[in-house]
Amino acid sequence: MAASSERGVVLPQKFYARDPRIVARELLGKILVRTLSGRARKRLSGRIVEVEVYLGEGDLAAHSAAGQTERNQVLFGAPGHAYVYFIYGVHYCLNFSCMPEGQAGCVLLRALEPVEGLKEMAAARGLSPERLSSISGLKMLTSGPGRVCQALEITRPKLNGQRLYTGDSPLKILDDGWRVGQIRETLRIGITKSHEMPLRYLIAGNAFVSGKKNV
Repeated sequence: MAASSERGVVLPQKFYARDPRIVARELLGKILVRTLSGRARKRLSGRIVEVEVYLGEGDLAAHSAAGQTERNQVLFGAPGHAYVYFIYGVHYCLNFSCMPEGQAGCVLLRALEPVEGLKEMAAARGLSPERLSSISGLKMLTSGPGRVCQALEITRPKLNGQRLYTGDSPLKILDDGWRVGQIRETLRIGITKSHEMPLRYLIAGNAFVSGKKNV
């Protein structure tokens, strides 16, 4: 039986044990929940509006392209776990491991539409509460993979390898029954290798998609 968590059902581990291109499309519209301990179990959440897929063999932009290492071993492990890495010496990025154990593949979270804990997210991002009164200000919270991790206090030391599929996890994804309209596929952003692959998926017209223009 699937676990429930207040306003939704936690996605089970088997959801992630598939081709990440399928998982990515079905993640759109779901709710990512981050529970902070030590603060009366404070809950931060946002609706997933943009993701990118990274495959295993043949995808030179993927961390798994050269095989398993100590750094990327989560990608080759069981599906449904958080893979968090540090990039440019500045930002953390959150990925979800896919495929059966032993096969690499993941989905990178690029943007959320913030739902709960907006003031806490703003504080974590160093933004004034006044910024929350406009869409452009709200977009500064969780539009872009680095912003998402900063706003939700997601770091590699805290959450790398964390399971996503149990109700008591500090990081989980819920299905609250919300249905996505049109999904767009585009090329991935900010990479130079395997850049020709159309592996970015987003909710068309959503104001919180990353980048300079809504698509």
